[in-house]
This record gives sequence, C-alpha cells and structure tokens, in this order.
Amino acid sequence: MKEELKNLGIRCGLEIHQQLSTGKLFCRCPSTIIEGEPDLRVKRKLRAVAGELGETDEAAEYESQKGKQFIYNFYRSANCLVELDEEPPHEPNQEAIATALQISIMLNAKPFPELQFMRKTVVDGSNTSGFQRTGLLAVNGKIEVSGKKVSIPTICLEEEAAKIVERTPNHDVYNLSRLGIPLVEIATGPELSSPEEVLSCAEKIGMILRSTGKVKRGIGTIRQDVNVSIAGGRRVEIKGAQELRMLPRIVEIEALRQKHILEIKEELKKRGIQKIES
Repeated sequence: MKEELKNLGIRCGLEIHQQLSTGKLFCRCPSTIIEGEPDLRVKRKLRAVAGELGETDEAAEYESQKGKQFIYNFYRSANCLVELDEEPPHEPNQEAIATALQISIMLNAKPFPELQFMRKTVVDGSNTSGFQRTGLLAVNGKIEVSGKKVSIPTICLEEEAAKIVERTPNHDVYNLSRLGIPLVEIATGPELSSPEEVLSCAEKIGMILRSTGKVKRGIGTIRQDVNVSIAGGRRVEIKGAQELRMLPRIVEIEALRQKHILEIKEELKKRGIQKIES
C-alpha cells in the first residue's frame, strides 16, 4: 500500500453482480443478448401506483411526472411476453437456482430452506414491470483473503435489467434481450483495508464463480460496486467497475478524496468559518 494511504483507516466492501449462463430467470427464453434491428418496438410510460403497503414510492412519482417515454427493442429469439410484462412470470429457472446455491456453498454461506422473491421498485425504465425481482438466497458466508477472514453477509439471486441503448431528455431506448438474465449478487463485509485486498478479494470470488462453468464471461457480464470509507469519512459507493485491474486505483482515488475533504474541513474550522444558511 502506498505511503500516503497508510493510517487512513481504510475500510472497503464489495458487491459483485455476475450474470449466469443458464436460461432466463422467469421464463424459458435463452439468456442471449442480441444487438441490431429489433423485431418490435414497444413504447411505454412510467405511472406511479400504490404498492402493497398502500403507499406510492416518491421516486417513482417524481419520475412519472416527467412524462418520459420508454422504448423497448424486442427480439423474438430472446424475448417473450414475460419481458414485456404482458404475462405473469413463470416458475423460477431451477438451473439458475442450483447454480446460485452451488456458489453459496462454495462461499461457505448458509442457504435458506425456502427462496422467496421480493420486488424492488425501479424508476428508470430498465424493467418493464417497474420493479426488479430479487431473492435472498443465503447468508453468513466467509472466505479467506490475504490471511484474513472476509464475511459474505448476503447472496441474492435476481433478474438483470434491460440494457440502455439511448438516453434523451424525452425518451430512453432499452434492449429487452438482457432483461431477465439471472444475476447473482454477492456482498462482502467491510473488512478489506487496502486497495490490494480489494483486488485479491474480487479475484478470489471471480475464480469461485468461474469454477461453476455456469457464468457468462466478457465485459458487461460481471460488475463490481466498491464501498469505501476512511476514519472520520463517510461510506461512498462507486458503482459498475468492469475491470479488476482498476479496483485498486478506484479505492486509492476515493480514499484520498475523502482525506482531502477532511483536511479542508479542519482548515475551515481553523479559520472560524461558520455554516452558511441559504
């Protein structure tokens, strides 16, 4: 670890999202991402409605007020009515569940006796249903990284979002062929204390995932979200890191950014600058 990073009290955790190469999670379509001219284009608008608790999600209501249109590129060889939210989801893909369970056991986690899917509100149009189905599969896992135990609090199985193709002020275009691909989400505890440990942890989890022979490979098939904090700072999540070799640099930049903010804070105190009310 670089000298300037020592004694900062770095704490990091990872969230790793890995696509599986089984069929889709809630229908029998293949998990093949198709590019090019779609067979159909479907236009939708987001409308906020009350959920099971009788309350309307504020973020969904805010987004619906924009009146933005969402256009979905539909491919007959990779999509069906489930992805269009015109048909109820089918029984969950058993091969995807078995693969996620295998990963959980390899991470020394404890699977639940029953898998129940919950619905997370999605307001950006990346899911035609307006929510993402996520199941908490296993808890309390652990692996060893650089001689220390790193906890794996949760392992989830969820559906991948549609792929963004174009964003404009008035409409967004999505590729529906990615929607519904099974996604395993692995969350570590905040025990990683250096950029090098973050890289080692991601490499080890990646090796375990690949050893199943049931995960997709290549750019976009695995994403790492990195949570970083230092002593006196705040936890910040950097989302969507694609390349492992970039992880140490991401941690380093964020740790130094927080260090500089704390230094500015102390300098303002020395100068007697008070909070300015707008």
